[in-house]
Amino acid sequence: MWRNATEQDHMTAERDMIFARKGRITASVIAVAGISAMLAPWLVHMMGWPVRFEILIYFASLAAFIWAMVNIYQLWRLRQIGAGIDMPVTKSKNQR
Repeated sequence: MWRNATEQDHMTAERDMIFARKGRITASVIAVAGISAMLAPWLVHMMGWPVRFEILIYFASLAAFIWAMVNIYQLWRLRQIGAGIDMPVTKSKNQR
């Protein structure tokens, strides 16, 4: 498979860098979504916007949290696959 150990180490290091980058982006999205949800009432009041803009900010924060949860699940699965752990396959009704 691999030509030598250094090539395998390079691929592992590259995969870890990609994994860490995706984790940092996900953490940043969670932080920004949380802060924007907390500041939404203040921002709407200070800008003089109607309440519907506050709800719009809440929905954007909710969408960001959902996106982050999907990414956290993907990171969790990538970590399991990288560690050689795989979830058991369940049989479907057709495979009996």
